[in-house]
Amino acid sequence: MSNIYITEPPTNGKVLLKTSLGDIDVELWSKESPLACRNFVQLCLEGYYDETIFHRIISDFAAQGGDPTGTGEGGESIYGKPFKDEFHQRLKFTRRGLVAMANGGPNDNGSQFFFTLGRADELNQKNTIFGKVTGNTLYNVIKFNEISTDKSDRPFEPPKIFRTEILNNPFNDIVPREQRRKTEKRKNEKLKSQSKATKNFGLLSFGEEAEEDEEEMTFYPKIKSSHDVLTTDPKLTSEPVISQDELRQSRKRKHAEDIGIKDKRMDQEGEVEEEKEEISKMDSLKLLSKQLKKELRDAKKQKEKEEAMKKQKKEEIPDVVKELIIERERYSMKSKSHPRKKGEREKSTLEMLSKFKSRLAAMRTHQDEEEEEKEEVKEEKVEEDQEESETTNWLTHQVTFESERLAQAKDAMMTQTEDYYDIYDPRNPLNIRRREQNKPNK
Repeated sequence: MSNIYITEPPTNGKVLLKTSLGDIDVELWSKESPLACRNFVQLCLEGYYDETIFHRIISDFAAQGGDPTGTGEGGESIYGKPFKDEFHQRLKFTRRGLVAMANGGPNDNGSQFFFTLGRADELNQKNTIFGKVTGNTLYNVIKFNEISTDKSDRPFEPPKIFRTEILNNPFNDIVPREQRRKTEKRKNEKLKSQSKATKNFGLLSFGEEAEEDEEEMTFYPKIKSSHDVLTTDPKLTSEPVISQDELRQSRKRKHAEDIGIKDKRMDQEGEVEEEKEEISKMDSLKLLSKQLKKELRDAKKQKEKEEAMKKQKKEEIPDVVKELIIERERYSMKSKSHPRKKGEREKSTLEMLSKFKSRLAAMRTHQDEEEEEKEEVKEEKVEEDQEESETTNWLTHQVTFESERLAQAKDAMMTQTEDYYDIYDPRNPLNIRRREQNKPNK
């Protein structure tokens, strides 16, 4: 996997998807796929993906979403039409956790996208890769494999995108389309208000136009209630029952109550979202614990297998090799018993040297003794010093060289001895003649 991460280019931009399976962090390749990344970021800013579902899931392959209709046939790009594919030689479908555009053919990209749940080499040079899932949120993407689907790969309980957040916007010039429409309306209203000018009748004008303007400017009288008209009726009074101050206070109270209800609703929605986040965290922790338990079990099984193999190997070892192993263990035990400090090691080596000298001198003085006595002395010394070999005859051996002996002259007419050898060359004419003579007569 490390080789794959090395070949991938660096990312620029990050988006957070709040889903029913948990948070999903998506890092963007905005330089390698600028059209797809700009489309995705702007749609997230506009809330286009909010409350949408993942309508198609194929286990160990892909999970597709981004369609507001939820059918797989809807969705449009920010460009008003499908935009072209963007392929890069360093971006390939080699692993899970990649984010790519879903399309119905070449250069047919809209708003739908998908997460890869495994390797998908057949999608290379067909779909545009524009991001990847990072961090521990990759475990939430793996949860798509656990969702059951029907024959048409549609989940029975489809996962949902609650909302999206832009953590790092690589395009600072992006403005959501709703804000653009509002600003355009405001500009148009300003232009209309400036274009509407009041007519000044003091200026010169035609009479007909002035009369038309006067006819258009009609004033409507204020509507009066029965309390103002029927002043003689004792049952009706023109004075209001509630004063204006009381009316204002009641309106303020109602407004505050409405705000309180809205705040309560917001708090309830926030609590619901927190509960969902906690549930998603708990699910991710459960998944992690399951994976760790599985890894521990596999490690234990591997250890047991290795121990069983070692036991089998020990049983199959021949006797000669077993003796060698015993000797090695014995030697290692002796080496451990030797002192490790410098001064102590020097003392021990000097003691061993003096012991060896005394033993060599003793062997020289007892050369003329009988063989039985030598064997007894050897047995006693072997018992005293176990570090040396069982036989000590080599201490009495003497070194002699052939150069010290007298070289004997050899005569060419000498008879065959141990040092005599004959050279026979079949190509020699004398040997050829002898062979012909020795041939039997036909």
